Amino acid sequence: MSPTGWWVNSVTGRMMSTEYDSEAATLVVEVAYALPDRQLLVKLNVRQGTTVSEAIELSGLKEEFPDMEIAEVGVFSRKVTLDQPLLNGDRVEIYRPLIASPREMRKQRAQSKKTAD
Repeated sequence: MSPTGWWVNSVTGRMMSTEYDSEAATLVVEVAYALPDRQLLVKLNVRQGTTVSEAIELSGLKEEFPDMEIAEVGVFSRKVTLDQPLLNGDRVEIYRPLIASPREMRKQRAQSKKTAD
């Protein structure tokens, strides 16, 4: 059977083309993880219906970064759950835990500015 193109809305609300072949329904997705000094982006061909969690497993990033802690995940900067099914062209982003609360950091900077004046 020859592939037929169709359009879908992604998680981010953007329109994207998905090539669909019922015999080999595969999607191309990326999984990204970054540390302050090292980043890795893995491109995968996955079956239709693959979830965020499955894509992370298939990416091999857990072997590459054994100490990796997953605080949250997103698709194109939009938070999603691990059971979110992926669409063609999606980029899964693995977010690390925050070291300090942004609110607390702002308070500390404001406090130090007051004492410096």
